[in-house]
Amino acid sequence: MESFSSQVASIASTFATDTIFILGKGPSIDRIEPGVLANAMVIGLNDAERIAPCDITIFHDEWVHASLKDNGWRSRLYVTSTDLNPPFGQVARTRYVPGAQEGVDVMMSRLVGTESDDDFVIEDVLFISALKLARMIASQRGRTQTVYMLGFDFAPDKGYAHAIDRDYAPAHAGEKTARISPQEYYFVNTLYMLRDSDVEVHHVGERAFSSLTPEELNERFLPKREGGPVLSRANQVLITAELTTNHFGDRHRLERMVRAAKAAGADFVKVQKRDVESFYSAEQLDRKYVSPFGETFRDYRHALELDADDFEFLDKLCRELDIRWFASLLDEPSFRFMQRFEPELVKLPSTISEHTDYLAYVARSYHGSIVLSTGMTDQDYERWVLETFTQCERLYLMQCNSAYPTPLHDCNVGVIRHYRDLAQEHPHVVPGYSSHDFGWMASALAVAAGARMVEKHVKLGNTEWAHFDAVALDLTTSEFTEFVAKVREAEAIVGSEEKKVNESEHHKYFKKAQSA
Repeated sequence: MESFSSQVASIASTFATDTIFILGKGPSIDRIEPGVLANAMVIGLNDAERIAPCDITIFHDEWVHASLKDNGWRSRLYVTSTDLNPPFGQVARTRYVPGAQEGVDVMMSRLVGTESDDDFVIEDVLFISALKLARMIASQRGRTQTVYMLGFDFAPDKGYAHAIDRDYAPAHAGEKTARISPQEYYFVNTLYMLRDSDVEVHHVGERAFSSLTPEELNERFLPKREGGPVLSRANQVLITAELTTNHFGDRHRLERMVRAAKAAGADFVKVQKRDVESFYSAEQLDRKYVSPFGETFRDYRHALELDADDFEFLDKLCRELDIRWFASLLDEPSFRFMQRFEPELVKLPSTISEHTDYLAYVARSYHGSIVLSTGMTDQDYERWVLETFTQCERLYLMQCNSAYPTPLHDCNVGVIRHYRDLAQEHPHVVPGYSSHDFGWMASALAVAAGARMVEKHVKLGNTEWAHFDAVALDLTTSEFTEFVAKVREAEAIVGSEEKKVNESEHHKYFKKAQSA
């Protein structure tokens, strides 16, 4: 069985940042933008995962079972002394030590000491346990970790965050006050004990010991950008955050990426689906490949694929967040699989432009809207596409160059003007741009050329083992937020094709007098 420290290390390895969020349930968490929590590892206490997905949840009270069962399982690892057996996520069982059993001094000594797997216990003050985990990660990484304490208001009379619409804890108000109020003292003591340690602890709130307010935290991780006016949704250029398989088949990572894309202003998120065993050759699948999922390329590719339950989760999540989704379907089995979700869009990527039998099958079988990238193709392919895809509701023709990164002189956004001309003869054609270039400039120019959909690859930080394409924008920074803002700004600058006098215009001189 995998050791506790190995389980923690495996989770930590999926984040390149040295930032850890520890999540309580106080109402100040409502002032923190959702995109902030996509930035790093999140350790939740009790049922704090009801507020946001967590990587690790720590608890010892039995009442947490009922809350987790009723509200979903949103952690990758549950550290508990109970007999929890969740349908999702791993469990690490360890001993709980009540506060009265040994005293505060002993608890603090464990915090500043060094514990082995066998020594790790769940403390009566749960945030102490979370900080011990942060120290374990710092030791594993060999460098200081920056820890932000979120939702620790130490004010039982103020209630919980909005997401906590029911309190499952059995204690009445007086008992809750008696339990929570002393924790402020413990926290101040903790700040003192850890001042020269391998974790840099910041309280987010408005207490005397707070390092920054929730609003300042938002600005630190999601700096505001100057943008153009908000356009009506009906006329918006559609912006797609292409997740590819950068979720690594991890539902919790997927949720973070979707939430971050929504926070940045994307209209769609897009994932990929392929039948691994038929898409790749046996020789390719049997090759050695180093990843956390196994020793072969087959192990790696299978781990990245989302299954039916994952897509159900994605569909439900996107409905809740009011963001749309679709998928690149690279083969016929994947296309048939996806029909159960009644997709409004289907993506056919440049990768399969030579698979004309499959493409023709989709054209015959599907009458929704199709997004089709045109990388590695020419005008002969274009003619075939226009002759073949005649029954779909809309055909988003995405100008694309398949090089990662695309040299600027090969972006050829001028092709989009050509696609706009095609739309005069083929009204179901909609021009678009699939960006494999650096930054936002080519996408903004594509909008000026007439693109009504723009697609950009995104990722959630860097990892020590994953091979991201060089152009993917990092959702743990403001890169994608800036990209969306620049596309919207370009859209505003393009404006209307109707020539008229705008409200902002004025005459330098007096208007010519009107004849009587």
